[in-house]
Amino acid sequence: MLQQDLVNRQELVQEQRKKTLLVVDDEPIICQLCARALTNFEVIQANDGRQALQQLYRHEVDIILSDVMMPNMSGLDLLRTVKQQQPDLAIILMTGYTDKEVILQALKAGADDFISKPINLLQLRTTVDKVLDKVLMRKELASLKQIDKLKTDFLGLVSHKLKTPATAISLFVQHIAAGIDDPEAESFKKTLSMIQAETMHLEHLIQDLLYFSNVILQEDQLKLQPIELGKIARQVATSLELVASNKNIDLQVNLDLPFPPKPMELDRERISFAIRALLDNAIKFTPEGGSVSLEGSLSDNLVRLQIRDTGCGIPPEELAKIFNKFYQVDKENTGQIRGFGLGLFYARDFVRKLGGKLQIDSQPSLGTIATIEFPLAE
Repeated sequence: MLQQDLVNRQELVQEQRKKTLLVVDDEPIICQLCARALTNFEVIQANDGRQALQQLYRHEVDIILSDVMMPNMSGLDLLRTVKQQQPDLAIILMTGYTDKEVILQALKAGADDFISKPINLLQLRTTVDKVLDKVLMRKELASLKQIDKLKTDFLGLVSHKLKTPATAISLFVQHIAAGIDDPEAESFKKTLSMIQAETMHLEHLIQDLLYFSNVILQEDQLKLQPIELGKIARQVATSLELVASNKNIDLQVNLDLPFPPKPMELDRERISFAIRALLDNAIKFTPEGGSVSLEGSLSDNLVRLQIRDTGCGIPPEELAKIFNKFYQVDKENTGQIRGFGLGLFYARDFVRKLGGKLQIDSQPSLGTIATIEFPLAE
């Protein structure tokens, strides 16, 4: 429960964090005036655009209030630079000029609003609040669009992934019904073995689909309970023995029980999912005759699970993308890689939420090592 309490406290601190406003003006009195007027913000200051960029590097800023005319870097140049790097960051420009050309340039560059000088404090507060509301609505709209796109992509992916094993099973059954294949023939037995593998794969796909819809999409709370990590890992490995055997892969489990020496506060379903996703990937990308091992160790007060394979490995340019949603390493560009491309994303997400770390190390032709680490509670 200590881990969950820590997560709750972190979320509460994040909610209670004052929004940060960066005031950029070469007149110190303007900066001081804004700081006194906007007491509900954490106000930081900069004298010009260059110094503002340095402040952005040091601080997490929610909104920028910048003068247009400044030495070294103008407000317009600052606006263009920031919008290229952080397009969602809200920026209000202050100007003593009513030059339509300046306003037009600022609008094209993405300015969120304007304030005229001399500054009216009521107008200042109202404009800042209005811009923040607009940014919040923009983020909510983007989130809804992203969710909608995610659902569309996921449904398309599900349709594609389920079609292949379902078609193979359907054709085999049709051949049996038509009396085309001889049950005593060696080819029939080989095909039957392949169909059994396809059926098991289809079962795993459906299990994953149900899991993603029931747990992940609903974002259930963690259900922490004392569990024996070594026992859970061994059970997951046992459930994949037939899959490994069908590929003639030597699946080795080296977990000296009890491992670790005492139960850990973890979510049984989520840690099982993470271990299975890593083992399943290791088996999937290891060629026939290869080996996959699951090992446990305890050192430096860290509980460590390692999954090693003798597979094809992952190229460096692919390694940075493997935790992205729906991303799958497909060296042959066949589009037939098993799974939904969500396993590694959620495996790392779950491990992190449980207070651990997941790391993938790989080299082409030399295989891959997946490491899960959890600090051992005192």
